[in-house]
Amino acid sequence: MLRFFSKYKFFGIVLLLLSAIIITVMYQALSPKKVLPVYQPNDVAIELVDTTIQYVRKYHTIAPFSLTNQNGETITEATYEDKIYVADFFFTTCQTICPIMTDHMAKIQEAIKNDEEILLLSHTVTPEIDTVAQLKRYAKRKGVIDAKWNLVTGDKKQIYELARKSYLAAKDAPYNEYDLIHTENFVLVDPQKRIRGFYDGTNPEAIDQLLEDISVLKREK
Repeated sequence: MLRFFSKYKFFGIVLLLLSAIIITVMYQALSPKKVLPVYQPNDVAIELVDTTIQYVRKYHTIAPFSLTNQNGETITEATYEDKIYVADFFFTTCQTICPIMTDHMAKIQEAIKNDEEILLLSHTVTPEIDTVAQLKRYAKRKGVIDAKWNLVTGDKKQIYELARKSYLAAKDAPYNEYDLIHTENFVLVDPQKRIRGFYDGTNPEAIDQLLEDISVLKREK
């Protein structure tokens, strides 16, 4: 009996290894892959969505835009063509949540700095204050890598409409026309310009989740 087991020991080990591999492959094949939702205006808190699109349930994408970055360059939707990107809204003189959000965006920048598929986009909600020169100073102070992260300013109405009608990430401010109350939201956008996630830009755990979800989107791409 001992001689029998000794004789076939090698084959037994090989059989066990093959069985383990087959079980692992079957488990992976049967386990559903994570897929991120595609967000529509109808899915988002009503105060973040312009009244003209609150009913929309499908086909929502980020509208075309033309803004100016910290280097005085024109940034359009073509800049982000076929890219995954993270967008947010801020202003350089903000002393509350913006510094935390910017630090967390810098953390994302560090994680994706060598990945050509991922970019970042931060819109000022006070373009009358945040000129190109002001954005450049802020960018230098915060360690912005120009090739990865655009801080943009421009027409106030356009920024308002992008925030309320495209990214669904700001509240209407009842003070002056086109004023915004930006939120802490980071918005994950896929290469088809669809919203795939909202994340609390002040929460470190949400940033970790965002980075994981970027990996999910890359596998989908």
